[in-house]
Amino acid sequence: MSHITQRAVHCINPDCQRPYPQPWGNKFCNSCGAPLKLLDRYVPFQALGSGGFAQIYTVWDEKTQTEKVLKVLIEDSPKALELFTQEAAVLSSLHHPGVPRVDAEGYFQVQLFNPKPHQLSCLVMEKINGQTLEEILKKFPQGCPEDLVLNWFVQAVEILQELHKRQILHRDIKPSNLMLGTSSPSLTPSQGQTEGDRLVLIDFGGAKQFSASKLRSQSSSTRLFSSGYSPPEQVTGGIVGPSADFYALGRTVIELITGKYPLELEDQQTGKLRWRSVVNVNPQLADLLDEMVQQDVRSRPPNATIIEKRLAKISQPLPPPGLFAQLRDKVKQGSRQVYQRFTQLTQTIEQILANFSQAVTKTVIFVAQTIIKIFQACVATIWAMLLAYVGACFGAIAGFILAYHTSLGRQVVEFLWSQQNQLVPNTQPVLGADILVFVAAGWGTAWGLTVSGCFGQQRRFLVASLMGMISYGFGWLILQLITPKDSGEGLVAVILVGVCLLTLSLGFRSHHIVYAVFAAFGSAIAYAILILFRLAPPIFQFSSQPGWSELQLPLIFFGSVGVFISFWLGVSYYLIVPGLRFLGWR
Repeated sequence: MSHITQRAVHCINPDCQRPYPQPWGNKFCNSCGAPLKLLDRYVPFQALGSGGFAQIYTVWDEKTQTEKVLKVLIEDSPKALELFTQEAAVLSSLHHPGVPRVDAEGYFQVQLFNPKPHQLSCLVMEKINGQTLEEILKKFPQGCPEDLVLNWFVQAVEILQELHKRQILHRDIKPSNLMLGTSSPSLTPSQGQTEGDRLVLIDFGGAKQFSASKLRSQSSSTRLFSSGYSPPEQVTGGIVGPSADFYALGRTVIELITGKYPLELEDQQTGKLRWRSVVNVNPQLADLLDEMVQQDVRSRPPNATIIEKRLAKISQPLPPPGLFAQLRDKVKQGSRQVYQRFTQLTQTIEQILANFSQAVTKTVIFVAQTIIKIFQACVATIWAMLLAYVGACFGAIAGFILAYHTSLGRQVVEFLWSQQNQLVPNTQPVLGADILVFVAAGWGTAWGLTVSGCFGQQRRFLVASLMGMISYGFGWLILQLITPKDSGEGLVAVILVGVCLLTLSLGFRSHHIVYAVFAAFGSAIAYAILILFRLAPPIFQFSSQPGWSELQLPLIFFGSVGVFISFWLGVSYYLIVPGLRFLGWR
């Protein structure tokens, strides 16, 4: 006991501000005043954790000089108190090596006054030294050995037989609630059980009494279940009987054999476990487990005695087989292995086909989406080309009428001559009315591109129209400065300057320079190629009194420029800019 008395004491008041450490020997907590020595015999000295609605402690029983487990109810709801009281009653009534023992005075209440007067329900039970089957299973990721599992299976059925004989259902059987501990010196191991591997069923918080009359009635039970282990009728809150424990035990044993969580083995459509191809076990044992985990209650074994008898037959050593029996067993074993390999191969092929089908579907969808996007881009670009062409031609025609069929053209010529004379005196006047054709064509081109709205640009009609007039007017000025006049360099320069300035004013949301550079240089190069192959005029000039026939070449020039601008804006919007964004240029 010396190592125990050197420990500190733990206060069990859930509202205590400083529950640990408290000096050994103190009767009351220094922080909250709660009693530290319970019933004048139990001294809590270590918190083991929490389970459900209770806190677990290790306590020292001064009366028996042994360590025990204290379970303290910390949930104050009536349902929690009902389940806790029910657990205490069940454990107190049982005296079986597979169930933690509870002393006659093991269930009691402790009176607390801080922060307000209330009672704390406590349950002291036998401490099981060992590991749960869930912890043991972690050492066997491929599943525990069959002989070990069969031994645990037999002991678990013996425990259930005792519980059901007393009309008690556990309702929460799973690997974490089955513990493998050392046998108590005062207890004699049952038949088939060896010293040091006593299986104990713990956590009776969900246990309940049942009777034949209640099972025949249609009253439902409290909806309490563990996912992956509890049967369907328990999950839905229906009527549960002994077969619910058999179902949970069957799934637990299957998990111990295969090393896989039951839901991983469950067929999504039928809910049945597909586990026999995962591991090679005794066929009789496999048949028994399959019956225990049937969805239909009527298909499961009716009582623990039947399961125990079948386990006894499975556990019996077989007589030495004869030559024919050995040959038959080898054929069966070989057939089973071939079947398992074939099943695995079939599953692999099904998975490959499923993956291939999924990949083909994704590819088809991707190709279809790509084709649709390409089609949409082509239609949008063609629509922009059409509007830009119409706008440029309309603007050129309007400018031609203003320049040569109204007094505005004569006024423009006089204004340009006066400005030229001031800059360079005594020079011959030049014809300047054609600037109106350029300015109006720039306005029409900008208007057409803005109306289309196919490239994400803002529809700023006023800004775009003004900049279109300024850009093409500036291009006309560049044309006047280039010599010789009959070369194609002049119109190419007009395109470079006019298109670049016009594109910058269209209101794109980003990458303005990219759009301007590609539109200007792309259009200029395209027109230069047309001049090279003599498909476009290198120059056009108006006479002093031009007729409508002289408007043909300007219409070809301004219309083709509008088409080129739209084409290269489409290339930039659908290919170049997305590529730059992909490379990180935002």
